[in-house]
Amino acid sequence: MNVHNLMEEYVAERVEETYNQLNKKRPGWLVCDCESCRLDVTSYVLNKVHPHYIVSGRGALYTAQKLVDKQLSADVDALVLDGIRKVATTLRPDHKIIAVQTILGDKEEETPAFNFPVITGTVLNGATFEPLVNASVEIKDESGLIQMQDSSWANPATTFKSTNGTFSFWPKSITAGKGNVCKRFHFTITASAQGFSSATQGIDIDLASDAAKKKQFGSTLTLKVQDLILFNS
Repeated sequence: MNVHNLMEEYVAERVEETYNQLNKKRPGWLVCDCESCRLDVTSYVLNKVHPHYIVSGRGALYTAQKLVDKQLSADVDALVLDGIRKVATTLRPDHKIIAVQTILGDKEEETPAFNFPVITGTVLNGATFEPLVNASVEIKDESGLIQMQDSSWANPATTFKSTNGTFSFWPKSITAGKGNVCKRFHFTITASAQGFSSATQGIDIDLASDAAKKKQFGSTLTLKVQDLILFNS
C-alpha cells in the first residue's frame, strides 16, 4: 500500500515561496537560503503540523480541499517564518554562509545605534490558561506603532495555534549620537481578541548604544515579557 503525507508538498511549497519573498526584500538577518537551510525549515515545520495521509485519488482531493483552509494556511506560514529565523541563527558548524545582502558596507549600518532585543511573549485565555489563538498583539511607544527591523516582522502580530499563542517583535534600531550612551526606552504591548477584554502591559528596556546597527538576527538577544492574559468580555 502506498501511503503518502500530502503535507510534505504543501509545506515545501510554502517554504520555497516564503524564501523567495524574503529574498526580494533582502532582510539582513537572512544570511543563507541554500537547499540545506530550506530542507531544515521544511523538517522543522513538518514536525509541528498534523500529517494528512492519502492512499487514493479521492483522498488526495479531500485533503487538498482541507489545505485551502485559511487558518491552516496562516498557521503553516507562521511556522515557516519562525523556522527560517531559527535556522538562520543556528547554522550547522560546517555551513558555508551565503550572504543575501547585496549592498555591503552600508554607511547607515556603521552609525552608532540603540539595538533592541527580540521581544517575545504569549497570549493566554484567562478561563483556561491555554494559548489564545487569533489574538492581535501590537507594540507601541509614545509616537504610536513601532517600526520593525524589517518588513517580515509584523506589528500588529497575530497569534496562532501552531506557535502556541506566542508573538515576537524586533524593533528597528534607533540612531545614537555616539557609542556607549545609556538610555531607557518605554513600550506598551496590547493584546486583543474577539469576545475578550484587551490586556496591556508596559515594559522598560535599558540599552547602551552600540558602535553600529545590528542587521544580523543571530546576534540579537531575546527579551521574554510576562504573559498577556485575556478574559471573556
